[in-house]
Amino acid sequence: MADEEIPRDSRWAIPLAILGFLVVALVWFWDRPTILALGLVAVGMFVVLGLVYLGLSYDGPKSRLYGLQPITSRMPAVSQPKGHVHFRTKLFWTIGVLLLYFLLANIYLFGVDQSTVIDLFASYRAILAGAQGTLMHLGIGPIVTGSIIMQLFTGAKIIDLDLTDDEDKGMYQGTQKVLVVAMIFVEAIPQVFGYLTPSASIVTRLGAASPGNGLLLSNVVIVAQLVFGSYLVFLMDEVVSKWGIGSGVSLFIAAGVSQQIIQGTLNWVPGTPSSPISAQNPPSGTIPKTLWFLTHYSASQLASGGWEQILLRQPNPVVALVGTAVIFFLVAWTESTRIELPLSHAEARGARGRYPLRLIYASNIPVILMSALLANVSMVTILLWSNPTLSHFPLLGHAWWVGSYYNSAQSVAHGGVSQTQPISGGAYYLSTPSGLESWLLPILNYGQYSTYLYGHTWWEGLVHVVVYFGAMVGGSILFAKFWIQTTNMGPEAVARQIEATGMQIPGFRREPRVLRRVLERYIPVITVISGAAVGALAAGADLIGTLGNASGTGVLLTVGIIINLYEAMGREQLMEMNPLLRRFLGGEG
Repeated sequence: MADEEIPRDSRWAIPLAILGFLVVALVWFWDRPTILALGLVAVGMFVVLGLVYLGLSYDGPKSRLYGLQPITSRMPAVSQPKGHVHFRTKLFWTIGVLLLYFLLANIYLFGVDQSTVIDLFASYRAILAGAQGTLMHLGIGPIVTGSIIMQLFTGAKIIDLDLTDDEDKGMYQGTQKVLVVAMIFVEAIPQVFGYLTPSASIVTRLGAASPGNGLLLSNVVIVAQLVFGSYLVFLMDEVVSKWGIGSGVSLFIAAGVSQQIIQGTLNWVPGTPSSPISAQNPPSGTIPKTLWFLTHYSASQLASGGWEQILLRQPNPVVALVGTAVIFFLVAWTESTRIELPLSHAEARGARGRYPLRLIYASNIPVILMSALLANVSMVTILLWSNPTLSHFPLLGHAWWVGSYYNSAQSVAHGGVSQTQPISGGAYYLSTPSGLESWLLPILNYGQYSTYLYGHTWWEGLVHVVVYFGAMVGGSILFAKFWIQTTNMGPEAVARQIEATGMQIPGFRREPRVLRRVLERYIPVITVISGAAVGALAAGADLIGTLGNASGTGVLLTVGIIINLYEAMGREQLMEMNPLLRRFLGGEG
């Protein structure tokens, strides 16, 4: 559909223009910003209301998202390969993008005072595949958040798109790209309000060039770097998906978590590198820490507290090593567990096959989406509590029941508790526990370990565990249901796919409706089991503790990603050896 063919109702322009003018005027009278700041607000409003106008003004027979086609058709994208991409080329692009990711994760943001950086996503850093204070600060957060919104809106039928139709599916993907770019700005801009503080030198330099705007321009520079890094991640994901092996998002998660696990196992540097190694400041890695206590503590010292330090206390206790290993084996087992439906060809006698329904039918996507949702909840509650502007928001601003946090002075007074760790309210009950030390030890010995509950009673700590576990399991089930519907994995879509190959289930008529009824006995049930299993595994690993604080979700995802990557490489090599298999396995001749 060409741009000039898009039917529009231009009457939406006037009310939206009035709304934009009123918002800019309100900002002016409320905060009296500088002309430059007001200009930036006006530009932002113009872009937002422009997108709203494109959507609302569409007057055609299809979804209003088709009104965004002038934008979606011009979004920068990685070109699709025209033919078969050889395995060596795919491997080259995959390794190249991975190396670029590690490089970007070690390039610190220019103009940021690194000593004052507060990581809004500290508890979810492994899942978001980012690195604090670098170009990868936001990681894959905007990509996953944009996917969550599109999933929810499509699943709830707010967005009227048929994802089995190629044109509708293309519009869905194009709109998701626009939404990802929008989420990059939404997640980048709040970072400069006290969490990524500009250094005094850059404020002074830019202030000399534009008097009165030094801080504003410094923040703009930081936001521009965050946007650049995040959009680069977005393009890198496309490169891997089209020219490499697997998914870029998955690759970044696995790389970051693997790095954390290796460091959590072997790192000999103490938690406070500036202080000497001691019982209060032992080596960070599980193996060096265990060896240090065994060589420096006597038998009586080990019995009176040493074994507790080795087995249960942070950093990286032995139980975290055991928990991580158990999760590896459990995920490997569940990934290989499947129900196989017998199939036979309707015309070729003797041609038989099986359609596998994996126990982890919805893959690990539901737990990624749930963890990203909790990460955004964490970011919003921190902003509502500590941001100078949002803390005055009616009802929600600086409200303890939403979530309260320590400031810098209180953090030091309470033993260096992170300023991103919620200490009350809904944010506390949805926050990720950090191993047995954070909840089990206070329940067993409240008098000695009550500080880990931030002033809560032992039963409130137990409620925290139950709420978090329930949220992860319930949310993963919900996202699993949405995921199979939006990716053509539901009973009806699978029935059409089997019917299109000429196969049928022996003993049943070769008809999509019959196939669908048979598949409806399995797929809805296995979807719920799949979502519950990945949610329970991720939450359980968080409760036990993981190496390098990689989080249960991070470990769970990494194992699944490595298994899927291994299988994908096997398929690629198989197609390389026998080109006739490309059509059967989804490749091109």
